[in-house]
Amino acid sequence: MDNISKHYDLLIENGNDPVLDCKELADYMDKWDGKEFINLLNLDVYKTVLEIGCGTGRIAKKIIKQCKKYVGIDISSKTVDVAKNHFKDFNNAFFINEDFLKYKDTEKYDVIFSTLTFMHIKDKKKALNNVFNLLKNKGEFILSIDKNQQNFIDTGYSRIEVYPDNPTYISKTLTSLGFIKFKIKEIDNAYVITAQRG
Repeated sequence: MDNISKHYDLLIENGNDPVLDCKELADYMDKWDGKEFINLLNLDVYKTVLEIGCGTGRIAKKIIKQCKKYVGIDISSKTVDVAKNHFKDFNNAFFINEDFLKYKDTEKYDVIFSTLTFMHIKDKKKALNNVFNLLKNKGEFILSIDKNQQNFIDTGYSRIEVYPDNPTYISKTLTSLGFIKFKIKEIDNAYVITAQRG
């Protein structure tokens, strides 16, 4: 995970901040997690939300006013620092610099979601088990899976290995952990899996 942290730290050092993307780039990123994805989160002002791989807050800025409490976790310290600065005026926004596989919390969440992040996690079952443990009973998990199944990302600044997500494997693993009410929705560049903690 050190390589992933360094990769995203380097992007920040090179001025990459998706919160500030131009409209064309923001529209392109919406092909993984745009309005259809946001609607699947089924948010309201009474729900607590955890985002795995929050980055600088690209999704947070779309939903921060729609939930009681938003918590974003990311492995890149520089990314989290930028996110904290973006949302310093929101008293319901919290950002944590930590590896999600090691993250423990006594708080349980109504909604946990992730987009373009699980491809960085090799031990999918451990990550999904952690999601299960962090959700309230009947809490919702929403995962956007990239249709691209390449084993690396090359940004021009760095090249890192990734572990593409397979919707069938993810669904079977979620079932084995006790998730129910599965749905898989295809959007432009992603498959979005929704499931409920049984």
